[in-house]
Amino acid sequence: MKLWDKEAEIQFFQEALRNFASPEQLFYNLKDGYFAYVPKGSNAEGQTLQSRNSLIGQFTEKWSKTLFEPIAKELGLHAVNSVVCDELGLPRQSSADLAFCTTNNTVQKPENIKLLFEIKMSIVSNYKFTHPNHIEYVGDYKQHKGNPALLRSDSMLKAIGKSINIRVSGIASTKIPIVVLGNSPITDSYIKKVDFLKISGVIQGFWSLNPKPTNSDYIKNTPKLGFQTILDKAQLFNNCKELVTNDMNYFSSMISKLKLGEIIRIASQETTDIAKAEKFLTLIRS
Repeated sequence: MKLWDKEAEIQFFQEALRNFASPEQLFYNLKDGYFAYVPKGSNAEGQTLQSRNSLIGQFTEKWSKTLFEPIAKELGLHAVNSVVCDELGLPRQSSADLAFCTTNNTVQKPENIKLLFEIKMSIVSNYKFTHPNHIEYVGDYKQHKGNPALLRSDSMLKAIGKSINIRVSGIASTKIPIVVLGNSPITDSYIKKVDFLKISGVIQGFWSLNPKPTNSDYIKNTPKLGFQTILDKAQLFNNCKELVTNDMNYFSSMISKLKLGEIIRIASQETTDIAKAEKFLTLIRS
């Protein structure tokens, strides 16, 4: 299976139309025809298109599972959609979009979850629909008025908020990496933010699964790789393997330098690096 591209977007529209979605649910009905987004220089004519959101959400969650299943299998895990884990603040109404788990169940224990994905993907480029079923590419995301996927600030904020909610749910969340999946670049205003979120350990990365969203310039990676454009499946596998196999621990605190120095001094008395780390984590969380 390929990474995200124009073919995947056309496939979404074709499947949605076959499954009885109307053109009005999927496209703006403009003077010049049906368009996925309002082209720059055109008028939206008072229209807002919300009905497509749930459809593309379902499609991208299923698409992502299919993409990640072979990777999970190679790592001895299962790729599971809609994972519920109350201990991590993931109830049924706000489940994890996708997760790598040791079992294939929807309801999971924290210790069985090895990697969490929050999916923020959408239609990126613009397309024109012509009856009865012709869908034509008409331009990349820079040629329409929409803000798809990770280019949309509220999508970024929702992903960050959900990740923080997981992190503050309790000690069970501290060993589980969290990745936000998208299919677009990010805006300049989020470059420092995504890198800080990665460095601070809240989120292990924002990954775009769309290796070529435009032929012109765009943000491919941020300096600290808080955001990365995934170029091939080998890179995707290596990223996942690193997160799953490394015994990582999230910790955060706001304490005085005096207290921090005391914790470091006590932890440094342990005999091995692992023991020092475990002592440090125990003390900083106590």
